[in-house]
Amino acid sequence: MNAPVPGATAWVVRRAVPNDCEAVAAAEKLLFSDPWSSRAFADLVDRPGVHFLVGMVDDTVAGYAIAYFAADEAELANLAVVPAWHRHGVGRRLLDAVLEAVHRDGAVEIWLEVRESNAAARALYDRAGFTEVGLRRRYYDRPVEDAIVMRRATALR
Repeated sequence: MNAPVPGATAWVVRRAVPNDCEAVAAAEKLLFSDPWSSRAFADLVDRPGVHFLVGMVDDTVAGYAIAYFAADEAELANLAVVPAWHRHGVGRRLLDAVLEAVHRDGAVEIWLEVRESNAAARALYDRAGFTEVGLRRRYYDRPVEDAIVMRRATALR
């Protein structure tokens, strides 16, 4: 989980803490047309059934992931990487950490929705073993767009 990220002197994936929420919200504003607020992130920090992880590079938030867990299923609600760290493996490291965490909690499968136009994210999920299982028409706002529904077993390969 803590393998080097090219160009970084220190790298770690860890659970988010309250002090991370402002930086995560700032990244969210850069990345999404309908961003979550700092308060929304803060509400998730210690919530049972939630894995809120941050990828830290040199003490800076490079990305974050949020997954919800209930019964034997998990949902990846958010996975995002700050633009400066795109294509450095941050997204894959966060995804692997989420898969490990929800598997440890007993989830046997994990679901997600991704914008149909988000080719980079879809490629990441494909490489990680997710398969397309459905389509949610007009799921996203700003702009209106369909969501591809994907799933995979959580067992580590």
